[in-house]
Amino acid sequence: MSQASDPQRSRRLRTVLGGGVLTAALALSGCTGTPSPPAPSGTSSSQAPSSTSANTAPVSSAPGSAAPVEGGSGTAAANLPQLVENLSPSVVTIFTEGGLGSGVVYSADGLILTNEHVIRGATSVEVGFADGQRVEGTVKASDAVTDLALVQAKRTGLPKPTYQSDLPKVGEGALVLGSPLGFENTATAGIISGLHRSIPGSASNSLSLVDLIQTDAPISPGNSGGAVINMRGEVIGISEAYIPPSAGAVSLGFAIPAATAVDVAEELLANGSAKHAYLGLTPGELTAQIADQLGIQEGAGVVVLAADSDGPAGRAGIRPGDVLQSIEGVELTTPEKLLAELRKRNPGDTVGFKVKRGDQSLDIKVDLTDRPASTTTR
Repeated sequence: MSQASDPQRSRRLRTVLGGGVLTAALALSGCTGTPSPPAPSGTSSSQAPSSTSANTAPVSSAPGSAAPVEGGSGTAAANLPQLVENLSPSVVTIFTEGGLGSGVVYSADGLILTNEHVIRGATSVEVGFADGQRVEGTVKASDAVTDLALVQAKRTGLPKPTYQSDLPKVGEGALVLGSPLGFENTATAGIISGLHRSIPGSASNSLSLVDLIQTDAPISPGNSGGAVINMRGEVIGISEAYIPPSAGAVSLGFAIPAATAVDVAEELLANGSAKHAYLGLTPGELTAQIADQLGIQEGAGVVVLAADSDGPAGRAGIRPGDVLQSIEGVELTTPEKLLAELRKRNPGDTVGFKVKRGDQSLDIKVDLTDRPASTTTR
């Protein structure tokens, strides 16, 4: 394949890729919401949403941390009321002109951690607390790649919960606190359903939906940025997205691991932005149709739809139409897998790719750089 034919090949590959990936991505919903209308008169309590409304324990006026629930006594279900009472003051509702989302106290002096898509386009917001108080908030910093942001609320003495640095185990109990559909201070419960999840088809329009925690605890619009909590009262994740029932899903919710959230939050605090490894290409799913067009057998791999000639991949010799089979020995099965593996790397790292080009098998090393401020490639 000549370099001159690369732009044409890139355009053809994009056309072949078509709507399948986008359809899968659009089946996923972010979880911001708008305030819910009041229930019709005469509605009984049995007709209220099935999620349990959290007790609105007042936020402490003295600096401190939310106390975790002691384990070892009673069942997980028996601990839930205490968990909700203890953690509700640490979870807030964030109101913007376009809707609302949730957030979690990050420091006693009013710093709130939330999703970037909750505050996108806003510089000021309103922050609602479990005791009913609402205060002004200012967007301090955000990172679209990981979909995380920090908001400074005009209130101090907030209880910061414990953020767990270790991943939970599949099967552990999970409690979700947030404001789904405008129902503030709502608690839902379930278990951890899976780890290291990436949303199929999401790489075409988002960098954030990779390496997530999956839970069956109900997550709905408005939960974005809220807390996923284990049975010890520790924050294990920040609610990120869900797949709606209209896509055939049943209780498929996803959260950013707490360790990732803390790492990014600390970077945002220190630098105002977060650094991410940049490869400089647009990945696509290797479908049977694309494999046939490239004259190769269908199998594992990620097809390169476009490559920035001045980016790390382009400078290393990777071209549109190449198939990335592995990175540092890790098999690449989907574009989302590639993004998840890049998330583990840092600018300045050199990574080795196994690349298939026609009937050739190539080993190509790429020197990753820091992601440019505005780019459409990965």
